[in-house]
Order: sequence, then structure tokens, then C-alpha cells
Amino acid sequence: MNDEAKSKLTGMMKTWDRRKKISANLNRISNRIAVYSGKGGVGKTTVAVNLAVSLSNLGYKVGLLDADIDCPNADKLLGIQEKPTFVDGVLHPPERAGVKTISMASVQENETEAIIWRGPMITNALNQFLEMTEWGELDYLVVDLPPGTSDAPLTIMQTLQLHGFVVVTTPQDLAVMDAKRSVNMIKKMNIDILGIVENMAGPIFGEGGGEHLASDLNVPFLGRIQLDKMFSDYGKDLATLKHKNAAETYKEIAENTLNSVSESTLHNDGVVTD
Repeated sequence: MNDEAKSKLTGMMKTWDRRKKISANLNRISNRIAVYSGKGGVGKTTVAVNLAVSLSNLGYKVGLLDADIDCPNADKLLGIQEKPTFVDGVLHPPERAGVKTISMASVQENETEAIIWRGPMITNALNQFLEMTEWGELDYLVVDLPPGTSDAPLTIMQTLQLHGFVVVTTPQDLAVMDAKRSVNMIKKMNIDILGIVENMAGPIFGEGGGEHLASDLNVPFLGRIQLDKMFSDYGKDLATLKHKNAAETYKEIAENTLNSVSESTLHNDGVVTD
């Protein structure tokens, strides 16, 4: 065997070993849900964080993986100030509101520092998080994906064995069009779409775009979030912890997501057929 063949074989073995470790590390997580959007600025991370807290409020054991390596801020939205502890090569995530959270921001010395990485480095960072984090037993791991159809979401789709996607959009036509692109990517990866969330609805951006998209694609409409200041509160004043109306809205979205997960599981187990 020549040197090039040996190098390729070594690389393949390392990749296989890493995926084996990741699989073993995640085998105590019952459901893995990605929150995704076609473009930035539609409130995807806000939805992911509040969905995770709502699931915790419903009595589930929940983790949150911030996979947006370029612009990580899930821990800031959740109000987590502690760093993860690192013991014997294992990351132990900090927790708030019943949600264990790992984010690139939590391992940065300066939160305003720009992370200027190419695709392979982003992929490697995500794999390290998946391999090294000790989540323990979880009912749900919510994954906050970066927007678009680049390396990071593709890596998560290929590695994490996701049970489904929650797609976030705002009502405007352009946002809905980009959400369709995201849905088409998910379909190509043969992963279930749990439903659509319409964010920032109201007099400024309109209303109904997300619901119409769900109807057109024949997927569940999980709920609508109004463009209201209470939904933008974060940190110690996180919307689902401070505002009753916001908590009720996200509770409905969480319950609808749970229903979609149940239906998806039944379908994939062969109990329900087309």
C-alpha cells in the first residue's frame, strides 16, 4: 500500500471512529430537533431558545446545541453566564431554566470577536462539540442551526440523525421563498419537517405567510408569534420566563411540535402509512 492510500485509509478510520464516538455520546438523547431558517434575521435563535425552555417547562429533560458557529448567541439569549466545565476531555454544559446549553460563545474569551473560519474548521468544531459534550439523558436536544444551506447545517444533518426540523420564517414573501429553499434541502436529506413557525407577524410585516407556506407544503403550522417587545426579551427576562402571554404562545408551539414528533415517529416506525 502506497503512502497516499495509507493516508486515505487513516483518514477514513479517524472519521469512522469519530462518528462512532458521537453516536455513542448521543445514544441517551431520545429526540433531536433542529430549528432552521432560510435566511438570517427571522428570529430562529429566539424561537430555538424559547422552544427549549417551553419543553423544559412541560417537564422534559432538554439540551440546546448552538450550532451557529459564526454568530453564536443562544447562551446570551438564555442568560447563561457560566462557562462549561472541562474535565478529562469532556464538556459539561451549564444549565438555566432546565436547559443544558453548549455554544461557541461560551468558549470564546471575547464575545465580540469575529469567528472567521472556512467550512472544514466549522465542521471540525461542530464534530468536537458533538463528540465531547456530556448531555446525560435527554428527552429532547434542540439544535439551533445557522441559516442557509452551507456546511454547518449539512454536517448536522449528516451526523446527528435528526428526528425533524422546525422551520422559522417571517410573513414577507422573500422570507417565505427562502424558507421554501430550506424545506427543499431538508427533503433532499430525507428528514422530516415537523412544521413551520411564523415569527414577527403583525401590521409591519403582515401575517399569514408562514401559515400559507405550511399549507402549500402540506406540513403542520406550529404557531404564530406576534411582533411584540415581550417576545424579544432575553437573558434574565427571557420571554417564556417573564411574560405569561409569550409563555402561552411558545407552549402551544412546543405542544404542536411534540405532536409532530409523535406522528413522525409513528410514520417512520411503519405504524402509519401513506
